[in-house]
Amino acid sequence: MKRTLALLLAVLIVLSMGVLFVSAEDTGAEVFVTIADKDGKLALACEKVQVTDIDADGALTVNDALYAAHEQFYEGGAAAGYETEMTKYGLSLTRLWGTANGYSYGYYVNNVSAWSLTDPVKDDDYVAAYVFTDTEKLADKYTYFENVTQDEETGEISLTLSKADFDEDWNSITVPVAGAVITVDGEATEAVTDEEGKATVTVTVNGKHIVSAIAPEGQVNVPPVYIAEITGGVDPEPVEEPTDEPTEAPQADVTEAATEAATVAPTSAATVPATKDTATKDTATKDSSSSTSPKTGDSTNRNLWIFITVACLIGACVTFVVYKKRYEK
Repeated sequence: MKRTLALLLAVLIVLSMGVLFVSAEDTGAEVFVTIADKDGKLALACEKVQVTDIDADGALTVNDALYAAHEQFYEGGAAAGYETEMTKYGLSLTRLWGTANGYSYGYYVNNVSAWSLTDPVKDDDYVAAYVFTDTEKLADKYTYFENVTQDEETGEISLTLSKADFDEDWNSITVPVAGAVITVDGEATEAVTDEEGKATVTVTVNGKHIVSAIAPEGQVNVPPVYIAEITGGVDPEPVEEPTDEPTEAPQADVTEAATEAATVAPTSAATVPATKDTATKDTATKDSSSSTSPKTGDSTNRNLWIFITVACLIGACVTFVVYKKRYEK
């Protein structure tokens, strides 16, 4: 009887190990991260980040997401650009995107102010963090569009811009931002938000575009982010890559009469083909499918451990049956 219980216990241990390995494959989440630097510029714009429990506290948090974003996108990794320390207020930021400015930072989860760096995050959450540009009055206001990302077939994008603020009693409120100039890939457009924070901008070139806004005069706002994937517009114009070798125009044989005509009647400017500078459109029209962000959903290792677990279970059962028959004899 004791040996039977021992065998059953061994089977349970093998099963629990298999479940542990399978569960380990499920840890982590894909989170979208935006970071504004010390100059109020977008250092990251809704980039997909693979988040793991880097501090081993048993949860995926804002701290994990920001650490992973620096590790993936900041030159030198998190060791060079990101720091935290434990204070009387809990885990606090001391460096964000390479800037240490005396705890003057803000961070939001799904456009709602986070209580602390230990707030939880999950798949498809949106984390936005920023360095205060006004470290004296802390006048920087977090602004955001109603949507963060969306596929746009027509290229006509309707936006609603809001900002987080406080009322007279310091209660959190949301107010529309009027008079903000909409930008597309860093270039100002003619679209300006109205009193309700609404504006419409048209983007006709296919591909991924970063839409943001310039704060109205007199306001210090964190730049918002909207990622537009245009699919029903025109394809971007190809960019000719410059060559190091100079090209020489082919020399043609001309007659003396033609030479005299050329000296009398100079070539009209209208006959010179106009060239078009398309270099600025290169970064604006890159296909988002080329992103090197890590993907989840690979079940290869999971299936392997499930197979091993089942094999161990079958082996244990066969061993038990053989042992029982010999013991009875």
